[in-house]
Amino acid sequence: MFSAFQRLRNPLRNPLRWVLATMLTLVLASCQVGGPGLGTGPRVSGETVEVAMLLPLSSAQGGDAIIARSLENAARLAATEQSGVTIDIRVYNTDGDPATAATVARQAVQEGADVILGPLRSESAAAVGVAVANSGVSVLSFSNNAEVAGDNVFVLGNTFANTADRLVSYAARQGVGNIVVVHASNLAGEVARDAIRGAAARSGATIAATVPYEFSQTGVIDAVPQVVEAVRNGDANGVLLTSDSAGALPFFAQLLPENGLDLETVRVMGLTRWDTPPQTLEFGGLQGGWFTLPDQGALAGFEDRYAATYGAAPHTLASLAYDGVRAIAETVATTGRVGGADLTASPGFQGAGGVFRLLSDGTNQRALAIAQVTDNQVAIIDPAPRRLGGPGL
Repeated sequence: MFSAFQRLRNPLRNPLRWVLATMLTLVLASCQVGGPGLGTGPRVSGETVEVAMLLPLSSAQGGDAIIARSLENAARLAATEQSGVTIDIRVYNTDGDPATAATVARQAVQEGADVILGPLRSESAAAVGVAVANSGVSVLSFSNNAEVAGDNVFVLGNTFANTADRLVSYAARQGVGNIVVVHASNLAGEVARDAIRGAAARSGATIAATVPYEFSQTGVIDAVPQVVEAVRNGDANGVLLTSDSAGALPFFAQLLPENGLDLETVRVMGLTRWDTPPQTLEFGGLQGGWFTLPDQGALAGFEDRYAATYGAAPHTLASLAYDGVRAIAETVATTGRVGGADLTASPGFQGAGGVFRLLSDGTNQRALAIAQVTDNQVAIIDPAPRRLGGPGL
């Protein structure tokens, strides 16, 4: 999740990056296009919404071109499903480069774009946000890195904070409210840790202990007995792992029960999806564990419509482009505008993976289901809600 998009480091942790980021900001600022930030956007001219879609079509990074095509397909699918609003999507190639993304974003605004959809990664999203900061044009990026969200930039990707809120609040209601948090000693791990702490404070759960580990096989092995000891010393009844299947999750899933973690009295939970790849569900240490999923009914419907239209399954990230167009179309249909304040006024859009809304801090809230691993299979034990509270303010 975070690792797919997270490239922008905390500037205070890396002075060189801070200097480079500051220089980039100054350069881009000198070329900004005029207008307000997160205020109410200008009324869309005519009956057509001009959407500039920024994609890494010719990126040197492996797989980007495939992701880009799937994102474009999903966006165009969403556009064809709208009634009462015409969505005109014009694609701009970012080359997977932040400076190029900023350049084409300015070009798109000058050519009449009402809103920008994309780019893919957080560095480019940050650059684009700066480049068009004074234009009144909102940027709906595909990143899930909350560090780049705010002002005129939104992130469509599911955030750690959103997942933590759903999972920790559910756990607390079920009596699993004394939790040991296990996270990598890197930026992604620290962001995940802080998201869990915030969720615990809001839900009434308690963080019994926090166990960081070096992001390496040796670091994981060394952390396992510390986790078991922290559970015992803190009388914890939950362990929340922030790692994913491509990282440390398989090691913890195997080693924790082997080192004495009692799965009968301690609930293992995950901040990432455990069903990809499906083989992850076979680990004994994850049996009975909880994690979150999008609304599976809504997602299946989107995937079926995509496959029927394009003859292949969508990329995992394609749903974000679909959601972006849905948010744009539904906002314009209601307000006739697509500024930041307009986008956050809705109590919820119907997305590919269920209902979601955009928040005024540039992040999002998504309705998620709670899943449990039972006999190596996924069972939904608490469905995704069909509606979210009030508007995203």
